Amino acid sequence: MTLNETPLDGEEVGGSYSGSLLALRRVACGGNGYHGDEAWLPTVTREPVEKAAAGGKRALHSGTTPAFEDQGKTPKRRMSDAEENPLEETEEYGEIEMQEEDDEEEEYPNFEGLENMQQELKEVNTLAWIESPEEEEEEEEGEEEGREFGEEAEAEDGEEGEVEIREEEEEDRKGKEEGEEEGEGEERVEEHEEEEAGKGEEVVEGLGKEAVKDEALEADEEASGAQEESTVEPEEITSSMISLERFMQTDSQTVLSETSLNSGSESKHSLQSELLETFELPRSPGSQLEFLDLDVTTSGEPLISFPERQPSGELDQRPQDELEEEEGRDLEPERGDLEQEKRERRKEKRVSYISEKSEKESQPKARITKASLVSTATEDVLFQSRESANTYPLTMTWSFGWNSTLPVYYIRENERVLLYASGHTGVIYNVLKNNQHHLQGHPNIISCLCISEDRRWVATADKGPDCLIIIWDSFTGIPVHTIFDSCPEDNGIRAMAITRDAKYLATISDAEIQKVCIWKWTLAAETPACTLDLPKEYGFQNYLIFNPTNNKELVSNSKTQAIYYTWYPEGGILAHSAPVLTEKTFNKLVGKFSQSVFHLNLTQILSATMEGKLVVWDIYRPPPSASSSMGFPHIKPCKLVHLQKEGITVLTTVDSYIVTGDIRGNIKFYDHTLSIVNWYSHFKLSCIRSLSFSKTPAVPPAENTNYPPDCTLKSDHFVVRNFIIGTSDASVYHLTVDGTKLEKLFVEPRDAICAISCHPYQPLIAIGSFCGIIKVWDYEQKKYLFSRVFEKGLGVQSLTYNPEGALLGAGFTEGTVYIFDAMSLESAISEPFRYSRSSVTHISFSHDSQYMATADVSFTVAVYVVRVKHGQRVWEYLARLRSHRKSIRSVLFGVHLDSNEPRLLSLGRDRLLIEYNLLKSYKDHLAVLDIHRTDQGSYPTCMVWYPPLTKELFLLICNSGYKVKLFNSATKMCRKTLLGPVYGSPIEQIQILPVKSTLELQKRYMVFINRDKVGLQILPVDGNPHKTSALICHPNGVASMALSYDGCYAFTAGGQDRSVVQWEINLSALEAAVSLGGEDLTPFYGLVSGGREGKFYRELEDYFYYSQLRSQGIDTMETRKVSEHICLSELPFVMRAIGFYPSEGEIEDMFNEIRFSEYVDTGKLIDKINLPDFFKVYLNHRPPFGNTMSGIQQSFDILGFTNSKGEKAIQREDFLNLLQTKGEHMTEEEMTDCFATLFGLNPEGWKSEPAASSVKASEICLEEELPDEITAEIFTTEILGLTVSQDSRQDPRITEAEQSF
Repeated sequence: MTLNETPLDGEEVGGSYSGSLLALRRVACGGNGYHGDEAWLPTVTREPVEKAAAGGKRALHSGTTPAFEDQGKTPKRRMSDAEENPLEETEEYGEIEMQEEDDEEEEYPNFEGLENMQQELKEVNTLAWIESPEEEEEEEEGEEEGREFGEEAEAEDGEEGEVEIREEEEEDRKGKEEGEEEGEGEERVEEHEEEEAGKGEEVVEGLGKEAVKDEALEADEEASGAQEESTVEPEEITSSMISLERFMQTDSQTVLSETSLNSGSESKHSLQSELLETFELPRSPGSQLEFLDLDVTTSGEPLISFPERQPSGELDQRPQDELEEEEGRDLEPERGDLEQEKRERRKEKRVSYISEKSEKESQPKARITKASLVSTATEDVLFQSRESANTYPLTMTWSFGWNSTLPVYYIRENERVLLYASGHTGVIYNVLKNNQHHLQGHPNIISCLCISEDRRWVATADKGPDCLIIIWDSFTGIPVHTIFDSCPEDNGIRAMAITRDAKYLATISDAEIQKVCIWKWTLAAETPACTLDLPKEYGFQNYLIFNPTNNKELVSNSKTQAIYYTWYPEGGILAHSAPVLTEKTFNKLVGKFSQSVFHLNLTQILSATMEGKLVVWDIYRPPPSASSSMGFPHIKPCKLVHLQKEGITVLTTVDSYIVTGDIRGNIKFYDHTLSIVNWYSHFKLSCIRSLSFSKTPAVPPAENTNYPPDCTLKSDHFVVRNFIIGTSDASVYHLTVDGTKLEKLFVEPRDAICAISCHPYQPLIAIGSFCGIIKVWDYEQKKYLFSRVFEKGLGVQSLTYNPEGALLGAGFTEGTVYIFDAMSLESAISEPFRYSRSSVTHISFSHDSQYMATADVSFTVAVYVVRVKHGQRVWEYLARLRSHRKSIRSVLFGVHLDSNEPRLLSLGRDRLLIEYNLLKSYKDHLAVLDIHRTDQGSYPTCMVWYPPLTKELFLLICNSGYKVKLFNSATKMCRKTLLGPVYGSPIEQIQILPVKSTLELQKRYMVFINRDKVGLQILPVDGNPHKTSALICHPNGVASMALSYDGCYAFTAGGQDRSVVQWEINLSALEAAVSLGGEDLTPFYGLVSGGREGKFYRELEDYFYYSQLRSQGIDTMETRKVSEHICLSELPFVMRAIGFYPSEGEIEDMFNEIRFSEYVDTGKLIDKINLPDFFKVYLNHRPPFGNTMSGIQQSFDILGFTNSKGEKAIQREDFLNLLQTKGEHMTEEEMTDCFATLFGLNPEGWKSEPAASSVKASEICLEEELPDEITAEIFTTEILGLTVSQDSRQDPRITEAEQSF
């Protein structure tokens, strides 16, 4: 997922944390999360009825086919409970609509003219939607012709106006309500032309109301028969519901003018209120059908949608006599009819003209409106070439590797399109085009996935905190629905299945008490339709499948138990049958279940076992007429069939065959009687993990086909669909049955990937896995080049190219070190080095490739050197030294400043930075030059040479306290401490991004990884939070990182998720984010509560200026000298006053940072600091999460003992002794002064006041003031006087952000 990620889990400093976790869930993941290059698409539910009435039918009658979303929005599609097929074709519903309209014409002959008029409007509307931009000139000509037509109509209609008005007045006396509405419309015909603006709207209002009421009356009569029709023709109901749904979801597709109607606002309101009454959604199924039928049969839809769309200004400009001419010309053929019919015709034609003109004026907007991406998509849309600008600093472009424990699905055969999971990403891979589309949005590793029978809808689920279920459209890669709260316990999903028609989704959770849920995802339901908790004795159910012909039946199995489910939607009941099966059942060994499937006869269930047997279960279904006393359907074991010798790992059905795959790589086909028909055993495959057949039926045998014969006596042609094979060694094959052609599509590492390295000047990446394979890829062409497989037991732990790119160093898990030729992976040394007894974690080459250094998990550094022997360069072992007492975090070569000789440094978790003397080292002796301690409380995590952005050369070291420290490369003095990226965990690896040219040397960037994220940092580091961006790359942990030689790509290895992800770097997006964050101190104000105008910063200003008074003396009578600076000696006091309590070592680092800040440029030391610089020093040095109870408790856990209450405590004597002897120990006087101040025995400001004196030590009795046993809570609350939150009292080990006090 590629976006600027905000820090997680309460770990962002300041106040910018709010809402970041929710934003990540919605984006990363699906729905409602980020997915590839498509935009993030929010969920869309049913539109309000007003919007549907005003605009929904416009799209319905214009030939469009809206489906799930509109104009790039991803809705959760809603369907009625009665709908059976979410993929119903629009042509089908169109036929039903026309049929019902024909029935309506027979029943209501008086509306024949109205129906004809509506049909004309539908044709006009259709043209408005399909009109191309090139027809703009024709449209303008049509508008001019319409104006000429209106002038002619004005002349003719003027002669008949008065007669028609008198006729209408006579008719008005017959019906009060109808007469009032008609009178309002016709009185405005006689008004002066100056009042045309108001008149036009009033006419439309009157006609619109009458039309709506007529429609409502018509709908009530038609809807009475809808329920009867629904029982006879269910397809019509389904189509009508689909029509309703599309009606409700096409508001954004409707061509509406956004100009507000000033003079006609009352008319608009009346129209919408009438529509609310007419289209009110009932709750009962019968009333729902009334509404659905009304949606299809109502004939006056344009009458109620177009006037609202027409701006009032445009209506005002139309001459009134145009309407009269239109009326007269249309009424002439009807002179002999009844007066009522004449009025209806005149009213219809008047509104028809209004609608036609409104339609013409709205056509340009119709061309702008975009159709639904999902509804208009075809199979080839996903991989069509399209250029889109990357708007995120990091964008996933390729995923190497796949999770071979999950199935691989065959989506399309014409282009060999596959679906599989790689880490937390679903991958749709086009084999022929060698292209990938990534389904991004899951926050955890994908645990299961499934696909519908038509290969259109893909469902993926993960396992872990904030787990998600996402349903995708495989044609577009768009997420159409996301289920956020599928597992409140955050256990995730263990098994999942989708019905054949893709309407329902079933899941089984991964909790100790597993829960089976059925989801009506097409209705955008956030809660399951039914749930069932499974007892523990059933075992962990890990396979689930629906009955292909009955959505209400399922079967699942664990290794020991098969369960049959029957779903009753009307009652929300999920009944199950789980008969106990033992060896005594058949008096034979059954074995552990692998997969289950419904038999082709649909009356039995088959369960495969790892003993090569099939358990046949009979399904007993009570007849529908039976009483409830007969119970629910259930299964009983029928027989045990010993099908084969090899354990069956895959069991599925295709066409008329039952198919098995076993642990020996055999694939066998059986008929419905379990008689073998054909098998494939000569391919020598590894254990079969998945079989996926093409959705395209097999081609019948012909002269040019070469189908193999089956093994029956007739030796008929064995005809079956082509299929994809996934094996346990992470290989994927395609089998073409015609000709029996097996094609290996790809082979990926089947074990953890921890070693990656990029070539220094070619687009090559080497990937090493624990399974003993090294693969080299061209990452620009996405092409596999060559590989080498090692014997069992040699797992690749580390890889590094030398600076020339000619050699590749490799460290293995059992301690062996190899040096390969980079272009062939042939060994460049006669024998591998075997001096280490443990896994080699780090390999590094010197700049001249004369030295190679390694580090292993035994805290040992080994050095190898190149010697020239007999005219050839030969690598030899030099020496090794166990220089650290904890794990080594980095091994780094550099160059001496006064020479070109290499220098070697190592950094360990023991907080030691060690430099070795290579010149004085000899065989079996590795000399140490110097040792420096880098931290006090935190431990270092990684180091790298800081780019030469300044005159001073630095080592950049990151630590576990989220700090980035710069050490002088020569003196090892800590010159600067800065706040590093805060994204859930400390930085674990860093690399400086290479530059493409010398012009970019002054603008450098850093790429980093922490526990589960990869990110970018703009250099120089200064603590600005807007200079960083990160996103989740491997939820289960990042093992390694590499950068391309040109700085365009970053690569991350996921370790146990067996994947490597390629990220495209877009620096301009990161620079844009920095510019939006502000300049100078603006980005830093957000790191403190309240910002620049907040209480905290105001107090900081007060303390800063009070320190000037304090340094000058409180009671002095001399003139005050107010300055913008304070002296460095006051810095610790101000820090402590605002709540930061640095150690003496941290204070010394602050002093050095300020003193030498300008020394390189001016040669002068600084002894004062101003407020802005002080503010930055405070933010960069303070703990990122403030003072935490967990840190204090951890100290007591280490130093204390368990008292009678089960708490960790320290005796009073031991406590005082520790303060005076350990760490930065205190003198007795200092300790007494501190306790006197804490207990309130010293006067306030006694150290600053000359007249004040401290309490003598003899006057303080610590035995009386301190308790015998001191716990962490007593020390915090009673001695230090700090307040601990209630959450910290209950659980001192909760997240640090919640423990702050």
